[in-house]
Amino acid sequence: MALFILRRVGVMALTALCLTFVVFFLTNLAPNLEKLAKTQGNARMSDAEVISWLDRNGYGGPLVVRYGEWLGVVPGWLREDPINGEWRGRCITRGQNPEGAPRYCGLLQGDLGYSTVSAAEVSSIIGGRLQLTGILMFWAFAVMVPSALLVGVLAGMREGSRTDRTLSTLSIATTATPEYVSGVIFIVLLASSQVGLSPLLVEWGWLEGGTLFFGSARSAMDNVTFWNFTLPVMTIALYGMGYIARMTRASMAEVMTAQYIRTARLKGVSFRNIVLKHALRNALIAPFTVIMLQFPWLLTGVVIVETLFNYNGFGWTLVQAASNNDIELLLACSIVAVLVVLVTQLISDIGYVFLNPRIRIS
Repeated sequence: MALFILRRVGVMALTALCLTFVVFFLTNLAPNLEKLAKTQGNARMSDAEVISWLDRNGYGGPLVVRYGEWLGVVPGWLREDPINGEWRGRCITRGQNPEGAPRYCGLLQGDLGYSTVSAAEVSSIIGGRLQLTGILMFWAFAVMVPSALLVGVLAGMREGSRTDRTLSTLSIATTATPEYVSGVIFIVLLASSQVGLSPLLVEWGWLEGGTLFFGSARSAMDNVTFWNFTLPVMTIALYGMGYIARMTRASMAEVMTAQYIRTARLKGVSFRNIVLKHALRNALIAPFTVIMLQFPWLLTGVVIVETLFNYNGFGWTLVQAASNNDIELLLACSIVAVLVVLVTQLISDIGYVFLNPRIRIS
């Protein structure tokens, strides 16, 4: 097991290196750098002035060298401003003496640089946004997984029954409905004062003005309540639960036709004990991998939901970084997404081995 984990960690490191280089290459294309120079400097810069600005700010060197600086394996760039003689560099702050500054300051040193838009530390921006998205992911996961497993098990217990057909149809419908569609439907039905359920409740005297739920989750950034957080959680959970439910249903239906289940039935074991004691654990082996893969999907898939409900989490930050050409922030978002995907895949592989004793690692 230790050799297996060590080998997988090595593959993860190599994969992360390749993926981050691809993202670094795409974000540092010439048009992006030219746009950055004209945004930070002057929109009427000439080509020569753009090249000069990029060189003064550390974007003019070879791509591989700048990638090494970002990783922290190459000494950070250092330039002297020819206008005022002030030293500037990746590893020093404005006005700092370069002699006392560290030589290496990149990802390996925990330094993600500064945002090219707000000039704030990227690590502080990412930390706060990840915390907000983590809260949304937790509640979405808490609603999505138990509901999906329950639906999948109920549908797979009696394959081909009316219950199976009904729940399978609902699962396919939820998975086929994008978040931007279901989110808008929820807002119209539950968070509109003109149409939907809220006007009826006000008319019947069950609701005193306003709406049943909030159509914006911005207030949830400071204080999460049932009324301002239900719609984004429902939007995410509804879309994700259908896929897990279908996988659980297929696995449960396959287990219920196994020989040991038939033997238990012939011995007179009750159907309830067959499901709970014999079939359920084996049926959950396959959905475990699918459930673990929901973590990276939740992290990057909340882009639409956070934008729709005005919730400034990680997904919203990713959209803002891409639209504002914030290179350093965009690189930090990409490395977080890559790490989450690789770590969850490792946990999934290890958990699968423990859940299924038939698997042996050579």
